[in-house]
Amino acid sequence: MKTDILAFGAHPDDVELGCGGTLAKMVSEGKTCVIVDLTKGELGTRGNEETRKAEAADSVRILGVAARENLGMKDGFLENSEDYQMRIVKMVRKYRPEIVLANAIDDRHPDHAKGAKLVSDACFLAGLRKIETVLEGESQEIWRPKHIFHYIQWKNIEPEFVIDISDHLDKKIAACMAFKTQFYDPASKEPQTPITSKDFFESLTYRAQDLGRLSGVTYAEGFTSEKLIALKNFDGIVW
Repeated sequence: MKTDILAFGAHPDDVELGCGGTLAKMVSEGKTCVIVDLTKGELGTRGNEETRKAEAADSVRILGVAARENLGMKDGFLENSEDYQMRIVKMVRKYRPEIVLANAIDDRHPDHAKGAKLVSDACFLAGLRKIETVLEGESQEIWRPKHIFHYIQWKNIEPEFVIDISDHLDKKIAACMAFKTQFYDPASKEPQTPITSKDFFESLTYRAQDLGRLSGVTYAEGFTSEKLIALKNFDGIVW
């Protein structure tokens, strides 16, 4: 499947929180988007592997992405190993994205920064001819994405650019709240965590609103880039 955007997350719900609005927007514009979760989020305080899997499927229906996969890496113990790199290489070669979205380059959860580096390194390796991979019995062709962008998570990293998600914030929030075991639920009897608070839930809106304020739109999501971005012209810039 040739895709436009391949979004990686260390845990199910990372993509929704970091770039759910952007994916919803891209899908609405006819772009093909796929999500790949590195782990099952099995160490999460709330829920379990099965609830996270069901919630991830609900989010897929909300966002309208073409597919979602889970690479079954060990939650809490991501490492930049050959095994983990090759799992990602196979996904990059399978979906052949123009753009890869990955975890924040620095964040509260150690898996996020580790996942960011892991995905970045694997994207480079996916373009090397002497690395041969086989998926479902067939040899894969090499592929290297044109861009790798990192979304922003817990920490307020200064973005290098933002995507206007003014018409898609509601869908982003709905996709996040599909993970009902993980976020704000005043009726829940499970232990409280930093992401289950009402304040965190409200931050989904006020962070997007603040980035929008700074960029002249209503709501936005921020990203950092691994290389300098060149514009062909000024088309597409919000004035």
